[in-house]
Amino acid sequence: MKIESIQAREIAMRLSKPFETSFGVTQDRRIILVELKTDEGIGWGEVTAGEGPFYNPETTDTAWLILRNFIARLVVGNSFTDAAGVLHAMAPIRGHEMAKAAVENATWDVLARHGGVPLHSLLGGTQREIPCGVSLGIHSDIPSLLDKIGEELSASYKRIKLKIKPGKDVAFVEAARRHYPDIALTVDANSAYTLQDVELLKQLDGFNLTYIEQPLEWNEIYQHAALQRQLSTAICLDECIHGLRDAQAAVELEACKVINIKLGRVSGHTEAKRIQQYCLEHGIPVWCGGMLESGVGRAHNIAMSSLPGFVLPGDVSASKRYWKDDIIEPEVTVSSKGTIMMPDGPGLGFALRHDLIERLTVRKEEWLPRQAVSSYATA
Repeated sequence: MKIESIQAREIAMRLSKPFETSFGVTQDRRIILVELKTDEGIGWGEVTAGEGPFYNPETTDTAWLILRNFIARLVVGNSFTDAAGVLHAMAPIRGHEMAKAAVENATWDVLARHGGVPLHSLLGGTQREIPCGVSLGIHSDIPSLLDKIGEELSASYKRIKLKIKPGKDVAFVEAARRHYPDIALTVDANSAYTLQDVELLKQLDGFNLTYIEQPLEWNEIYQHAALQRQLSTAICLDECIHGLRDAQAAVELEACKVINIKLGRVSGHTEAKRIQQYCLEHGIPVWCGGMLESGVGRAHNIAMSSLPGFVLPGDVSASKRYWKDDIIEPEVTVSSKGTIMMPDGPGLGFALRHDLIERLTVRKEEWLPRQAVSSYATA
């Protein structure tokens, strides 16, 4: 497979409702879509970085720069036998996993389309449907949170995750558990606490949580090990797992009992599969987290979630929870059983709404061997 060009486009999408985490409120998303053109066909990927460097160091703008100035020069015009080869070609670039993932994932889409098979089959997926959870942003008051939980349970979601931060934590979780005593409930701190908050975090042990996600620093494994020893509730690591070596360190240090695998955070499907296989061999359950993706990123998440070991409901939920109109068709829907079925079509298994993508595009640029062709548009 020879990569003939990479076309990146930034699209502007507005979430149906603002989404609040410990590091801010998001409603308008600047999303980079990557179209990989090869002699075997095309494939699509998505940069899952946020607008600011708050989840991790990457942003929409840094990813664009890395794609144009470095990744395109390393892969465009070259031939590869598989997606792992593309990832290896990008290895000289330190970090910038989300920019790499968009290209690596698009390569998998090319290969699946060319082979006439669904992406989940090419990846080695074994599940025909996956259980779905939902992530709820921080609410201003407890009654509105309880109402929102009830709404999501009515939509059949199998797990409720509450975002928390100092001042919006114990009382909210206690109320949720008291009102809904039997649901699968988790919390996600997005690195909002320190070891000085250990007594507060111990209070969460009383609420029968499936796990507490990333309570401490975004790049800290050792201190999570110290915290896990003091909690009966499992810690799930997210932000600090950038690849297999981090997963190995976390498991060997007993810093967590669950791992959230996000494609963008770990450079794409190839590394995600390595982490998934390691966790499967060591009895560590995994699940797929979300980054407020468009339908392209969501389709990649669905395919990855079909792999063995993805036994906990992930954040892969229906398109309508986030977007008035998604950029794929059919849009992602959740069944009355709280599951998403694997698509049967080749590649991602969803068609792209090219007219809508064009209307949402605010800039685009195509990189060819030894040259870049740029064009810009306004929404």
